[in-house]
Amino acid sequence: MLDANMTQQLKAYLENLREPIELVASLGDDEKSAQTRELLEEISALSDKVSAAFDGDDARRPSFIIRRGSDATKWVRFAGLPMGHEFTSLVLALLWAGGHPPKVEQDVLDQIAALEEDLEFEMYFSLSCHNCPDVVQALTLMALVNPRITATLIEGGTFKDEVDSRDVMAVPATFLNGEPFYNGKMSLEEVLAKVDTGASDKAAEKLSAKDPFEVLVVGGGPGGVAASIYTARKGFRTGIAAERFGGQLNDTLGIENLPGTEYTEGPKLTADLERQVKAQDAIDLMNLATAKKLVPAEKPGGMHELHLENGAVLKARSLILSTGARWRALGVPGEQDYRNKGVAYCPHCDGPLFKGKRVAVIGGGNSGVEAAIDLAGIVGHVTLVEFDTKLRADQVLQDKLRSMKNVDILVNAQTTEITGDGNRVNGLRYKDRASNEEHDVELEGVFVQIGLVPNTEWLKDSGIALSQYGEVEIDSHGATNLPGVFAAGDCTTVPYKQIVVAMGAGSKAALSAFDYLIRNEAAEDIAAAA
Repeated sequence: MLDANMTQQLKAYLENLREPIELVASLGDDEKSAQTRELLEEISALSDKVSAAFDGDDARRPSFIIRRGSDATKWVRFAGLPMGHEFTSLVLALLWAGGHPPKVEQDVLDQIAALEEDLEFEMYFSLSCHNCPDVVQALTLMALVNPRITATLIEGGTFKDEVDSRDVMAVPATFLNGEPFYNGKMSLEEVLAKVDTGASDKAAEKLSAKDPFEVLVVGGGPGGVAASIYTARKGFRTGIAAERFGGQLNDTLGIENLPGTEYTEGPKLTADLERQVKAQDAIDLMNLATAKKLVPAEKPGGMHELHLENGAVLKARSLILSTGARWRALGVPGEQDYRNKGVAYCPHCDGPLFKGKRVAVIGGGNSGVEAAIDLAGIVGHVTLVEFDTKLRADQVLQDKLRSMKNVDILVNAQTTEITGDGNRVNGLRYKDRASNEEHDVELEGVFVQIGLVPNTEWLKDSGIALSQYGEVEIDSHGATNLPGVFAAGDCTTVPYKQIVVAMGAGSKAALSAFDYLIRNEAAEDIAAAA
């Protein structure tokens, strides 16, 4: 199961085990069970601190638990093979079970340990899902810290009947105590915020107690990170208030157009950016900080106030808005009703759940055509629906799509409804814009790929000038119409929404903020001088 390189790496990792761990498998007579046995035998052969047994009696086969030898009450179960994107999750589970400390703040570990409810998590993942590892690792850590918490992590492709019976149409899909808990990517802090009812108030109190920042960056995507690095290196006390650190990078798979980086993936780049941020003592990273309202300073040099959804208030002499954008919704009947029940937005994550089925992709730009190409290699049939009279994707992508035999292309077609049986998607209705005739297409999934909408709704009453599309209007220096407030990235009027463009714009906004701060004394200093 493990190639030579993986074996060598895993052996080196297992040298960090501080105490013995046990692997206990429940197996059947199928090929996946044989592969699971082979994997566990290979792992146990790499360290004398790892033992493997094959006498488990769990109903899910193949599955195996990882537990600390000295405390059998703390365990995590993998059902199916945690390979692909989840191999790192497997390695971390082994290390944490063996006493190797996780790279998590002690107050977070204390919060997990203090939970007093019995929490039984079941979570479904796919091996191609780049959003799933964060959830897998969060639940794994919680189960290995608190004996009242269990986590069963299930590879959906191996347990397809179970996936279908529970109407899992998108991953990551998490259940708690047998009931749906959350569909989508979640960080450890987000899971804790949902299960610990007092967490939000505690976080708000902690944030509000912080001293004012010289620069406060709102948003933790590429633009926001670039801005914070620049202002920190100028010696300014910098804060990052991020709803979700990494932003759209978390939902991006292959990245091949970042200068100096031949290939990377969004989650990996996010992790690299987070390491760089945390290496800067001048930067205070505040995750799960969702902006609610901006109260601008009354005069240059004064304090701007950022009000958060949890009630906290942060203050800063200058602001850099870099809140990014999100997938645009179709806005047709059925879309929200069947979200995660056949309506999806990430073909890389959810495509494997539609193996052999009929799906539609809405959108004929690069994102839509790329999604259709990817899905055509997995699903039974793809219908691409484009509102315009022609596809807008690059010609090389169009040529590739048209060469695929299991793809139909509809242009000049307006999607009017996504239909379903009450539980899941069963079709799509569209209008031929030339004839005004309506048509129905039978299918099991709809992937929406129609562009982005800026995350700026919270700014509408702030005095910040917004374009007709809701983008923050900026000048050539990244400045907004309000003194001391700058903006960068996909939430602005910058013409090209690209990672490298956002990084450059963030750097420029930071330099403009630096120029503003050195030219405008703090308001209290002005008052004192008078």
